[in-house]
Amino acid sequence: MRGKHSSRGNQIFTILFAVYIGAVLRITVFRSGFQITRMFQGGQWNLTLFQAYVPLIRQQNWHRFIYLFAGNIVWFVPFGVYLQYKKRADSILRISAYGFLFSLMIETLQYVFGTGYSELDDLILNTLGAGLGAGFIKHAMRHLSSNT
Repeated sequence: MRGKHSSRGNQIFTILFAVYIGAVLRITVFRSGFQITRMFQGGQWNLTLFQAYVPLIRQQNWHRFIYLFAGNIVWFVPFGVYLQYKKRADSILRISAYGFLFSLMIETLQYVFGTGYSELDDLILNTLGAGLGAGFIKHAMRHLSSNT
């Protein structure tokens, strides 16, 4: 009976992960204003590290700064959690690399469809979030297994 519950739990976890991926793509790429006919019309790159944050700090717009900075990390924590949980043998570095590639795909799609700014700092913060998520679940699973 334990195998059935474990399998059902894995299926639910995988479905939740798919919903999460859909939500991330919806808020980053397929947001309002998305039109497939506008490909390569209006996409913008920002390759200067943390350039968008400097004016927010100068203006003391802490709410917006935290929303953008922490948001870029927090939105990728579930990515790392899921991959670490499903592939326990994978290293945090490898999962961080997967987070980087997923983030690169998002930034590229934002540029292609002109639905957001493609920023270097997003890649870094998203990668950090995936690594933190993987590290968190790896630590939690190690802690739980040592207590049983």
